[in-house]
Amino acid sequence: MSFKVAFIGAGSIGFTRGLLADLLTVPEFHNIQVSFMDINPDNLRMVTQLCQRDIDENGLNIKIHATLDRREAFKDAKYVINCVRIGMLEAFATDVEIPLKYGVDQCVGDTLCIGGIMYGQRGVNAILDFCKDIREVAAPGCILLNYSNPCAMMTWAANKYGGVETYGLCHGVQHGHEQIAKALGRDKKDVDIICAGLNHQTWYISVKTDGVERTGELYELMQKADFAKDENIRLDVMKNFGYYSTESNGHLSEYLMWYRKRPEDMAKWINYSSWIQGETAGYLRVCKESRNWFETDFPNWLKEPPRQFIPEKRSSEHGSYIIEGLETGRVYRGHFNVMNNGAITNLPDECVVEVPGYVDGNGVSIPRVGDLPLGCAAILSQSVWVQKLAVEAAVHADINLLYQAAMMDPLTGAVCTPDEIKQMVDEMLVAGEEWLPQYKDEIARAKERLKKKKVPYRPVKGFTLKTKTVEEMAEEKAHYRAMAAAAAKENVK
Repeated sequence: MSFKVAFIGAGSIGFTRGLLADLLTVPEFHNIQVSFMDINPDNLRMVTQLCQRDIDENGLNIKIHATLDRREAFKDAKYVINCVRIGMLEAFATDVEIPLKYGVDQCVGDTLCIGGIMYGQRGVNAILDFCKDIREVAAPGCILLNYSNPCAMMTWAANKYGGVETYGLCHGVQHGHEQIAKALGRDKKDVDIICAGLNHQTWYISVKTDGVERTGELYELMQKADFAKDENIRLDVMKNFGYYSTESNGHLSEYLMWYRKRPEDMAKWINYSSWIQGETAGYLRVCKESRNWFETDFPNWLKEPPRQFIPEKRSSEHGSYIIEGLETGRVYRGHFNVMNNGAITNLPDECVVEVPGYVDGNGVSIPRVGDLPLGCAAILSQSVWVQKLAVEAAVHADINLLYQAAMMDPLTGAVCTPDEIKQMVDEMLVAGEEWLPQYKDEIARAKERLKKKKVPYRPVKGFTLKTKTVEEMAEEKAHYRAMAAAAAKENVK
């Protein structure tokens, strides 16, 4: 087989390298065309060099086409894989650090909460440009596989306004599946799940072994599991709403109104031993450290053994399996982010849901899940409206919808008054001016409003972002090399 796959945001080393290796594990794909595109020439050069070495060492006759020109990368592509971070870590810092001045404490800030909403304003604007290029220069029927966050907002905009068939992909379901299997004392392959909801808020509504439903036993079993101490928020939600959800403590804590709104109570919920447990601005710190370390340590990566394109090394990321199913007809079952269209019957048809899907030579088929449990649906209903407001705000540059999205966000609304939220949004728009061209006129007005700033700051007390130096990281080389390798789209510059 010969077709073209284009990676945009290819400078994200761990993600691009891993996905390419997954693809080239498929025997029929040993003659495909591969194009890498990134706006940073140094990252693009390093990633291309490393991936080309992997290809050569595996004996394949594929030459990666690397380019800074997006349309050139997309030309005649049958599949485009998106893993960009619009605004790089510099914009990401504004998503996290400005809200801290208003008392909004985020661990990540890339899906919901005020950070995710503002990240979405940049991402939606960009993905519509990507879709325009795909329509104009890619192969007819080109499919966009979106790994960029906020996944639901980006996928929603691309499908509704971009005119390109788009699937949002994430690995959260797979990781929770592994935890559930461990709690049940079974291999993952022997535990059948149905997971449904919104990206990063997906619920394991059915868990079966040997055809027997085990969901009712899970809370007690998971409380006893050795990872329970690091999942106290997930387990508290499970205790109150009956079902386990996909995201780690840190992510989950910022999507809800209960766990991060009072600094004096955070110690009860947040385990600071690892950023993923909820460390304030923890993800920003890790991303900065990973980027700095990779740039310093890159020569050593070339000395390590190349990736082997063998089934045993293939990851659980959905992307390569979707392409394999579509091209070869082999059936693949995964969980994908798609327009709802009745898959979950007690969420709006026009939203993006994460649900089971089947892929084969006939395309991607999404079964009807039906109603979610009422409490689970209630949590998601608020998130859906935040996402809808944010998407429409980004598409139409409507600042009133943007204010409303932030006001309706559970954690932002729990911490801030409407006046505080409006001023914070204005400040974030101005800080992100470079990446928000659709808001040019509104940003000019926001600058004038900020000259008359009326709302005092209520900063998160005692917070300082401490990013380790390369010299400090060098003392734990193995740890940071693994961290940089695992870092996915978050390292795009």
